[in-house]
Amino acid sequence: MNREQFYAIMGGDGTFDYEMYLSTKTLLSCQLDYDKLCNADEMQFQIVHQIEELWMKLMAYTLLDIDEYLQQENTNRVITLFRRVHTAQRLMIQQLALLETMSPKDYQEIRKKLGNGSGQESPGFRVLLKMYQPIWNSFKENYLDKHGLTIEKIYDSQYNHGDAYMVAEELAEFDELFQKFRYEHMQLIYRTIGFGSKSLKGRPVEILEDGMRHKFFPELWEIRGQMTDRWGAAYGVKRDSLGGH
Repeated sequence: MNREQFYAIMGGDGTFDYEMYLSTKTLLSCQLDYDKLCNADEMQFQIVHQIEELWMKLMAYTLLDIDEYLQQENTNRVITLFRRVHTAQRLMIQQLALLETMSPKDYQEIRKKLGNGSGQESPGFRVLLKMYQPIWNSFKENYLDKHGLTIEKIYDSQYNHGDAYMVAEELAEFDELFQKFRYEHMQLIYRTIGFGSKSLKGRPVEILEDGMRHKFFPELWEIRGQMTDRWGAAYGVKRDSLGGH
C-alpha cells in the first residue's frame, strides 16, 4: 500500500453505518492534514492527547453517575463504575509510553506549534479537578454521617470490610491513579524538555510537583499513618528481632 492509498482509506467516505455511528470522518479529521505536520511524530502527539481528553470525558461522565449512586447507597453499582474509571485511568497512564518514543528534538518542533498551551489547560483535567469534592461529600454524607461512622471507625475500631470501607478504597484507588498519571507525566517532561526548562507559566516540572502534593482525599491517607502510629505505640516502635538478638 502506498501513501496515497493509505490516505484515501483513512479518510473514509463516512457512508457505512459503522462510520456514521462513530462519526469516523469527523474523528479522523481532528488531526492535522499529513502535509501540515511539522514532523512524523506530531500525528502521534496529537492523537495521544486527544485520546486523553476522551478518557477524561468518560471518567467525568461516569463520576456523575457514581455521585448519584453514592447518594442512593447503591454500593455494587458504585464499585462497578469505579472499576470503569480506574481502567480508563490506567489506559491513560499506559499510553504516555507512546510519547517516550519521541526524541527531544522532535518534541521541540511540535512545542513551537503549541503556542502558550500546556496540559494545565486540558478541559478534561480541569473538570476532574472540580469533581472530587462533590464525590467526597456524597460519600461522607451517605456512608459515614448517616450511619454514625467515621474514617477511623471503618478502617480500625469498627472495621468489618463493609460497604463504607469498600467505597473508601475505591476513592483511594481513584486518588492514587490520578497521582500516578501526574507522576508519569512529570517523568515524560523530564525526558523531553528536562528538569529546569522554563515556559511562560513557569517551570513545568515545578508545576507538576506542586500538583502531586495535593491529594483528593487526604483523610483516606492520613488514617493509615494514624493507625500505624497508634499500633506502634502499643507494641513499641523498635521491636524484637526475629532472630532473638
